[in-house]
Amino acid sequence: QVQQVESGGGLVEAGGSLRISCAASGRTFSSIAMGWFRQVPGKEREFVAVISESGSTIYYGDSVKGRFTISRDRAKNTVYLQMNNLKPEDTAVYYCAGTLSYPTAVAAKFDYWGQGTQVTVSS
Repeated sequence: QVQQVESGGGLVEAGGSLRISCAASGRTFSSIAMGWFRQVPGKEREFVAVISESGSTIYYGDSVKGRFTISRDRAKNTVYLQMNNLKPEDTAVYYCAGTLSYPTAVAAKFDYWGQGTQVTVSS
């Protein structure tokens, strides 16, 4: 069982940067892939990034490639999402998730979800 709590969201101007964190608990954290998704009201949850348990495999959604970076600190049981050059369309609730499967962009394959953190980018 893995439980995670996101933090670090907030309001930032377009072009700015923000780093959000996901602190996880549970013995299996270090052995599972972790990802970030985002969602705005009325839309489906969108894949942002995923990182394998070792950190050697990383995938990004097309809309964030080159701007966002996912990383993990296994000693701290924490996953990070560094977001640079933020745009108003990045505004969403960002969710941290863990999957017992291989790294994937498919939300349905994730088994553990955090409560989300709001990121708002002003124009």
